[in-house]
Amino acid sequence: MRNVKHSEAFKHYVRLPLYLIPLFALVVVLLFQYDHYRMGNFAILFLLSYSVIVVTLYIYNQRSINRSLVNFAVGYATVQKSILENLDLPYALVTSDASFLWMNKAFEEMTGKTNKYKKSVTSLIPEITKEKISSCAVGEAVTFSIVYEEMYYQVTIHAYEAEIMQKGDMIGFKEGSNLVYAIVFYDKTREHTLELEQKEREMVAILVYVDNYEEIVDAVDSVKLSVIRAVIERKVYKYFQGKKALVRRTDRDKYVVVTDRQGLSKMEKDNFAILEQIKTTNVSKDVEATLSIGIGTSAEDYMQNLEFAKAAIDMALGRGGSQAVIKEGDEISYYGVYGKEKEKTTRVKARVKAQALRELMQTRDDIIIMGHSISDIDAFGAAIGIYCAAHSLGKQAHIVLNDVTSSLRPIVDTFSKENGYPDNLFIDSPEALVIQDANTLVVVVDTNRPSYTECPELLLRSESVVVFDHHRNRKETIDNTLLSYIEPYASSTCEMVTEMFPYFNDKIELTTQEADALYAGILIDTNNFMTKTGVRTFEAAAYLKRNGAEVTRVRKLLREDMNAYKAKAEIVRHATVYKDAFAISEFTGEKTESPTIVGAQAANELLNIVGIKASFVLTEYNNKVYISSRSIDEINVQQIMESLGGGGHLNVAGAQIKDATLEEVKQMIIEAIDKAIEKDSKS
Repeated sequence: MRNVKHSEAFKHYVRLPLYLIPLFALVVVLLFQYDHYRMGNFAILFLLSYSVIVVTLYIYNQRSINRSLVNFAVGYATVQKSILENLDLPYALVTSDASFLWMNKAFEEMTGKTNKYKKSVTSLIPEITKEKISSCAVGEAVTFSIVYEEMYYQVTIHAYEAEIMQKGDMIGFKEGSNLVYAIVFYDKTREHTLELEQKEREMVAILVYVDNYEEIVDAVDSVKLSVIRAVIERKVYKYFQGKKALVRRTDRDKYVVVTDRQGLSKMEKDNFAILEQIKTTNVSKDVEATLSIGIGTSAEDYMQNLEFAKAAIDMALGRGGSQAVIKEGDEISYYGVYGKEKEKTTRVKARVKAQALRELMQTRDDIIIMGHSISDIDAFGAAIGIYCAAHSLGKQAHIVLNDVTSSLRPIVDTFSKENGYPDNLFIDSPEALVIQDANTLVVVVDTNRPSYTECPELLLRSESVVVFDHHRNRKETIDNTLLSYIEPYASSTCEMVTEMFPYFNDKIELTTQEADALYAGILIDTNNFMTKTGVRTFEAAAYLKRNGAEVTRVRKLLREDMNAYKAKAEIVRHATVYKDAFAISEFTGEKTESPTIVGAQAANELLNIVGIKASFVLTEYNNKVYISSRSIDEINVQQIMESLGGGGHLNVAGAQIKDATLEEVKQMIIEAIDKAIEKDSKS
């Protein structure tokens, strides 16, 4: 028992009678000093008697005190162990290498193991890794959730400094040595079940639009129109009511649907079958009925869910229609995006957007136009088109152009002072930020992603923004626009701008340079009218031809230099073919001034090879990897690029990857292709 160690406070408490002996001795000395001899003699006798008794009792009872303390500690430890042993919460002690020291009965019942189990907790429950255990510091707790045997648990790990020691019959912990980890399991299965049930009962707001109603009206007579409307309405009601949803028609071509998450899950499971069912409506040979669906969920209240649904329906319409978009907070999901965009024959939207743009320009003093960074022919041509519209109203307009690539320079050079254009027609980003004020209209062309523009800061500072683009909407979009004209069916932004001219202003007269720039944009984005062309594409080209565009002159402007042509040939030569259908090539961008444009052209060239269904060219430029992807008709490259954070169209798409090597991006593309093939095989 001599080895039993006490705390300092307990030692001083037990020795307090001994500490009084010197005090009493001091009293005796003082009595004799002040001539109190009689009292001093009495005090000496008291001091001697007190000292003998206290010292004798201290020596005699020391062993008894130690024994009592040990018995208390052992009893207390026994009680503690019994409490932990019979605790309803599964509880275990492990070492730093995850080996079991001890487990209680609840843990044994949960795992079916006993204290004789010699393996680590990681082998039993893989989610509890050695890294998670070792990351727990003394005085802190590591908490995470796991699923074990179809039960949901919250796991908490605590660390303690301790060393197991044994002396005689004593077993205890000594502080300041090894770490012991206590793992506690809290059963959250019921809470999880209740959360799921509550989530399934959450209200979901759905907006359903017949997105080509005007075309249907133009295609049939009034009698058949009534029948078609009734058929569409019956199909919409039948589908959504079959999912236990409440449906109400709010306009001739619009419906509001209210359901819960359970009903939404059923719709997701059948991939929103109504999108295909509605297409079977017999309208006419050239027109088929299509729906766009916008869904809002997981908001804080019902009104915000409705706002989410409005944003989702705008995205569905902006991506070409005939699809469903779910906005769940910041998460966006798309359904029914496998078909091609249908070209709309009506120009009602172009006329409305043209009139709206004219009204906005008339109320502003300055117009700043910009496209995406590393501007191409389509972005430049569309910017020139907007400049022409502003110029016809007598407004001053500037085009933000930071870098002029070699492929773009021949066309840019035609807009010189000698040809009647102002010196400040083209400005860079710093100049644009100086010019911009509260009375400036910013027009973005050929992109709807703020991070892709020539000057993203300009969008943050401006409250008046207009967007013209032919790419499908993505999660990252330019917010708070005064006017947004996004038509994925269009071949190019130049086509969209051109068909707007007749409705914008009778005073618009294009010069040959302006007509050539717009025509070149259409020519490049359609790969010489071979991809993504429709009736309106050729009508826009015809309009430009009537206004002075010359095919031969444009062809000369678009000719490549020898280095670019050789680079394109090298890209094609070094391409590898994956699964006998996907051509993938890498390009470092050396010896070319416009590597991304060369990469896009090479992607077009690869489609001319027999058996190639899709091509992907990876170009390393400005600390990014640019991906240009192309296909003819069988592969949806837009969907593959969206999985990598990019976007585009069914047959023409791209993406930009930061902080990755060419080899890493190539592997990403291969994985995206595999997922797309797997998804297509299941659908």
